[in-house]
Amino acid sequence: MSQQDLTSDMLTRIRNAVRNHAPLVSCLNNKLNRGIAQVLKDEGFIDTFDVIDDGRQGRLDVHLRYGERGEKVINTITRESKPGCRVYRGVEDLPRPLGGLGIAIVSTSSGIMSDRRCRQEKVGGEVVATVE
Repeated sequence: MSQQDLTSDMLTRIRNAVRNHAPLVSCLNNKLNRGIAQVLKDEGFIDTFDVIDDGRQGRLDVHLRYGERGEKVINTITRESKPGCRVYRGVEDLPRPLGGLGIAIVSTSSGIMSDRRCRQEKVGGEVVATVE
């Protein structure tokens, strides 16, 4: 069975794994999902991710991060731009989740980056997801 929206599938798998306090979650591999995982790693929401070659499309193994006493680092992760309704924002209109404590993941012409980096480089794009 083929998946239609691999990014929503990845975000849902991460959301469910965090709720169950799983240390690892496997997702399907594609360029957008690798970019999202890299932004989550750079911003400190996950420990690391590995790209596993299985002879087909491959998969991403995302190692989730928790606090010292087991508290969640990712409280909510939501998909903003969907295949049926794309959400584009200029650099001035990028969202600031939790007043800057969360991040918005943005797909730009320079690649996938967080809203903080978009403001530094003064570039807008498609708001893929927000993480709080």
